[in-house]
Amino acid sequence: MIKKTASAHWEGDVKNGIGSISTQTGVLKNAPYGFKARFEDGPGTNPEELIGAAHAGCFSMALSMILGNAGMVPKSIDTKATISLDKDGDGFAVKSSHLDVVVEIPGADQQKFDEAAAAAKAGCPISKLLNAEITMTATLKN
Repeated sequence: MIKKTASAHWEGDVKNGIGSISTQTGVLKNAPYGFKARFEDGPGTNPEELIGAAHAGCFSMALSMILGNAGMVPKSIDTKATISLDKDGDGFAVKSSHLDVVVEIPGADQQKFDEAAAAAKAGCPISKLLNAEITMTATLKN
């Protein structure tokens, strides 16, 4: 079993407080996050943005593996995940993640590509983690 850790520290009330997020690898070390970064266009990061980064990265790696197993080595995979944070009663809930994927594989077969993209969307560990609708737009560039 592989275990990875991340941590968060928070000070103050929800609207005016500020937090920091760190990861085990140190790629994020005391990265600021807060209300303004989450609900407005303030500086710092937010949980939804981090989930989007995790989903896009996980999906891209899974797709690379599945394409390789099908004999198609991608020149590039660019994935953007859009996480939707929606009002839910008195609070909020992440309701969906949409993956926009552009993959360049010279001479690739469209049907095999579509099958690989669908398998990666369903099978990447972060897709399995999210209890949300996951949609996708996948574009193959030959």
